[in-house]
Amino acid sequence: MKKIILFSIAFLTVSLLMAQKFAYVDTDYILKQIPAYESAQEQLDAISVEWQKEIEVLYAEIDKMYKDYQAEKVLLTEDLKIKKEEEIISKEKEVKELQKKRFGTEGDLYKKRQELIKPIQDDVFNAIKQMATDGNFAVIFDSSSGANMLYSDPKYDKSDEILSRLGFKN
Repeated sequence: MKKIILFSIAFLTVSLLMAQKFAYVDTDYILKQIPAYESAQEQLDAISVEWQKEIEVLYAEIDKMYKDYQAEKVLLTEDLKIKKEEEIISKEKEVKELQKKRFGTEGDLYKKRQELIKPIQDDVFNAIKQMATDGNFAVIFDSSSGANMLYSDPKYDKSDEILSRLGFKN
């Protein structure tokens, strides 16, 4: 009797696992089809380039300050040497702080990315979640994030369905 119950449980478990539905989407492909995402990405790139140039200019100023200091070092008194060195160090700290403020993990670029891109990513995620619920999918993989899918049948690719749910036509 125990063997029949165990066999029945094992059979039901295998049957349930085999009945699970799986699909995959390519979020990179989806996002690249959304004009607002491309526009936001271009904005972020432009801001990043602008801020990087700003920091490079400041580092060039520091480099010039240091070279000027080296050139006139022999003519300066000890007090002036210390003052110039402190100015250079202070300027360098300022630039490093600015760099951290702009590009740090919680910096301005991160905040701007959250402002521009996160709402679009949230919309995509919500569409995927809704499709999974509507279609009774147990798992939806993202083929763009290195899920290591060695083979995938294109009939299970639901990327175009997600674009359609978001209101974009292919």
